[in-house]
Amino acid sequence: MGKTSDLTAVQKTIIDTLHKEGKTQKVIAKEAGCSQSSVSKHINRQAKGRKKCGRKKCTSSRDNRTLQRIVTTNSFKNVGEIHKEWTAAGVSASRTTTRRLMKDMGFRCRIPCVKPLLNMKQRKKRLAWAKDKKDWTDAEWSKVMFSDESKFCISFGNQGPRVWRKSGEAQNPRCMRSSVKFPPSVMVWGAMSSAGVGPLCFLRSRVNAAVYQEVLEHFMLPAADQLYGDADFTFQQDLAPAHSAKTTSTWFKDHGIPVLDWPANSPDLNPIENLWGIVKRRMQYARPNNAEELKTTIRATWALITPEQCHRLIESMPRRITAVIEAKGAPTKY
Repeated sequence: MGKTSDLTAVQKTIIDTLHKEGKTQKVIAKEAGCSQSSVSKHINRQAKGRKKCGRKKCTSSRDNRTLQRIVTTNSFKNVGEIHKEWTAAGVSASRTTTRRLMKDMGFRCRIPCVKPLLNMKQRKKRLAWAKDKKDWTDAEWSKVMFSDESKFCISFGNQGPRVWRKSGEAQNPRCMRSSVKFPPSVMVWGAMSSAGVGPLCFLRSRVNAAVYQEVLEHFMLPAADQLYGDADFTFQQDLAPAHSAKTTSTWFKDHGIPVLDWPANSPDLNPIENLWGIVKRRMQYARPNNAEELKTTIRATWALITPEQCHRLIESMPRRITAVIEAKGAPTKY
C-alpha cells in the first residue's frame, strides 16, 4: 500500500494520533496496518498543508461566474450553445468541462414545467377566488363535478426543448414554457367527482356553444346520474368561450344546474388536469397507429381510473387553494 489515497479514514486518524504522541513511523505503520512509506507520505502531506493533488483547474472563479450567468440568462440553450458562448468570452475549456462545471453548480437538464401566463388582473381574481373558497370542506368539494377537455396525440415523445435549472427552480418563470390554450389536435371531454369518472366524449369538430351544449346533454347529464344519482351537485368548467356563452348559461339555468364560479387560466386548481396526466403517463408506451386505435387506448386507460384516485384528487382542493393564496395568485406546482 504505497499511496496515501489508499488509506482509509480510520488509518489516517490512527497515524495522526500516534504521530502526535511521538511514535516512530515503523510503530505507526504496524498499528495502522499499512506500509511505512504510506505513513511517511501522509505525515509529509499533512505537514505541508496539502489536502489533495491533481491537475490545476483550467478556469478561474471569474470564468465560472461567467458560465453561471450565461446559463441563467437563457436556460433553454443546449450544452453546445452554452460552450460556444462561454469560449467566445475568452475562456479556454472543453465541452466536457463545460458540462461538468454546470453540474457542479447544481444545474440539471430537465423537461420544463408548462404553466399558463397570468397577468396581474387574473392573479388578483385567482387570489380572491381562493380566499373565498378556503373554508370549503371535503364534503362541499365532493359535490362538485369537475370537467375539462384535453388533447391526445398519437406521438407522446415530442416534449420540446429542455431547460437547465437547479433543484427547487421548477416553478421559476425563467425555467418554464408557456402553454398553448387551444392546440390543433384531437380533443377529449371528460368529467370526474369524488365518486369516480363519467363517460368520455371525443370531439370531432371545433367546440362552439352549440357543440358544447350537445356534450352537456348527451355526456354530462348521464355522468351526473351515474356519479350523483338524485343528489344535488355543482358543475365546474373553465372560462372557454363555448363554456361562458350566453346560450350555455341559459342551458344550465333551464336544467337547474348550478355552475361553480371559476378563475381564468387556472388548470392548477382543477384536479381533472392531474387525472389527464395519469392517463397520459399510462399511455406513454402505447403506440397507436391511427385515430381509432388512439381512441380505443384512451377509453381503456380511462376505464382503469378508480374512485379512490378521484377521491384523493378532490381531497387536494384545500391544499391547492392554500398554495394559490401563498403564491398571491401566481401559478402553483399543481
